[in-house]
Amino acid sequence: MAKTKVEAEIDQPDEQLDRAIEELRGVLHEEEQRPDAAFRAAAGANSNVIMNIPVDVQIILGSTEMAVADLMALQKGSTVALNRRIGEPVDVVVNGRKIARGEITVLESDPSRFGIRLTEIIAGTKGA
Repeated sequence: MAKTKVEAEIDQPDEQLDRAIEELRGVLHEEEQRPDAAFRAAAGANSNVIMNIPVDVQIILGSTEMAVADLMALQKGSTVALNRRIGEPVDVVVNGRKIARGEITVLESDPSRFGIRLTEIIAGTKGA
């Protein structure tokens, strides 16, 4: 089945990330095989370029389904019930891929903010 233009654009960041990761793996593999200092300096410069690629990180607390009528009835102060309970792990998603799970925590350095303590790294999964 052919992808629509919108679907192709959505997949593009994943393809760019995949290419960047493969390029980094290739550079690191070549570096292991060539111990000379000049090559290491060049490989380090390439790695820095890859490490500066911005990615979209999302913390998914939960989700729900509702009818359009219910959605349109929402107003300030409305409560939306999610599909997760308090204390359940939240998903950490990078560019549409679930990479980890974690628990919500209050930041020690700033108690007015919260963060995520990673409890599980998910290897080799695709999609959220």
